[in-house]
Formats: sequence, C-alpha cells, structure tokens
Amino acid sequence: MSLKPSATPCPICGKPPTEKSRPFCSVRCANVDLGRWLTGQYRIPGPPVELDEDAPSLSEPT
Repeated sequence: MSLKPSATPCPICGKPPTEKSRPFCSVRCANVDLGRWLTGQYRIPGPPVELDEDAPSLSEPT
C-alpha cells in the first residue's frame, strides 16, 4: 500500500502545485523563481573566498 505524499504549496504564491509545473503552480511562478536565481536574489552560502595577494590587479595595465 503506497501513500501519496502531501503536496507542498507553490514556493512563490502558496497555491497547490500542478503536475506539469511541480513544485510550482504555474509556468509563471517557475519563471519568477528562475528570475530570482538569475538576478542573484537567491544565494547559496559558502566559505569566504581567499584573495591571492600576488595576483595582478585588474585595474593595473599589463
């Protein structure tokens, strides 16, 4: 006997997801989410980047 997992609401608007656009309720909400990733509104934290002090500066002509 398999149990169907409860559907989590659309992460953008909170409506029930559709099978076609899961986990979103529509293509519009999927595109809103994609736009947020592409513009940097969503970020995945990571360790600080170490700068190499011996590397040439981008502002200095070579």
